[in-house]
Amino acid sequence: MPHAGIIESFFYIFSGAAVLATVALYTRQPMLVAYIGLGCLLGPFGAGLVDDPTLLSEIAEFGIIFLLFLVGLDLQPSKLRNMVGESLLTALGTTAVFFALGFGVMTLFGYTPIEAAVTGIAVSFSSTILGIKLLPTTALHHRHVGEIVVSLLLIQDLLAILAILLITGLGVDMNALLTSVASIFLGLPLVGLIAVGGVRFGLLYLIRTFDAFHEYIFLVAIGWCLAIANLAAAFGLSLEIGAFIAGVSLATSPISQYIAESLRPLRDFFLVLFFFSVGAALNIELIPQVWLPALLIASLLIAIKPVVFAGLLRMQNEESKVAWEVGYRLGQASEFSLLLSYIAVSNSLLGAEAALVVEFSTVLTLVVSSYFVIFRYPSPIAPDPRLRRD
Repeated sequence: MPHAGIIESFFYIFSGAAVLATVALYTRQPMLVAYIGLGCLLGPFGAGLVDDPTLLSEIAEFGIIFLLFLVGLDLQPSKLRNMVGESLLTALGTTAVFFALGFGVMTLFGYTPIEAAVTGIAVSFSSTILGIKLLPTTALHHRHVGEIVVSLLLIQDLLAILAILLITGLGVDMNALLTSVASIFLGLPLVGLIAVGGVRFGLLYLIRTFDAFHEYIFLVAIGWCLAIANLAAAFGLSLEIGAFIAGVSLATSPISQYIAESLRPLRDFFLVLFFFSVGAALNIELIPQVWLPALLIASLLIAIKPVVFAGLLRMQNEESKVAWEVGYRLGQASEFSLLLSYIAVSNSLLGAEAALVVEFSTVLTLVVSSYFVIFRYPSPIAPDPRLRRD
């Protein structure tokens, strides 16, 4: 049977993910850590049950595409207008500090300037998935703490998109780099105009006409995401950037939030596959060579991120209690760290050891930071009933 390998691989991935996710929930861990761990166990450097590199690469690509499409859908103009001022200054200030931290540690351990710079960029962001999932939606999400957390994460998502463009452009030779720059300055606006025009003069009419058929809207949204992704690729951009543009072009429509909610299960499906592929790519045999820089970066991020966030917010007259809570909720590296690492390896900007430093330190911060939050602040999975809110 030609598809037996795919079916068998999906059996291992999703059955194993269900088991490890159960363990993660019992131990109050973010489930993405379970997916990465499963990849390490079943991937080519583990038991080898899922070891087709082409399949793993395509799995990761789909996960990234739908993640960035959903990020774009969340970037409504009203939210973008609210980002100026305090949140923008805080996001830019913290990004500079954390970039310097990652760059400095990697330079200290003898990695190349490019590897140090990519690591610095990767560890600059905080986890959108963890930050949002640990916000009690009925208690904090629409209050001041929730507003600051969400706006900072949205700005960081935008910065991460710019970082993806930068890293994609750096991973080529000089002639190809010039072509890449031309694609960004010419292709990016053109794809954006086509996407906005397509939504305004075609897609919205179809959605309004057939809005009673929910599966139709679901199919149109997926088709739109993949169509603009492939259009962007035809203009020399990446599929991921095209998916992001597709999401942004839909963000202004009244139906955007419905589409976002409808696609979240599909996004989660592909995110399981993406984080599994990240874990499968980790050469755990290299851990003895990278554990020290990875542990140092993780420890510094966990110790410094809350302090830097709180300090900048306090300088802008936020209450100390609010500033520190925001700092702890954003005191980890991001799933974008893993995404940037994956793209940088694909573009030959990170070696296997440097990539493992980024990925290992990211996982450590996700684990430790989640414990800090659930034991100190209200969250849906807090072990203390007095803090458990949703």
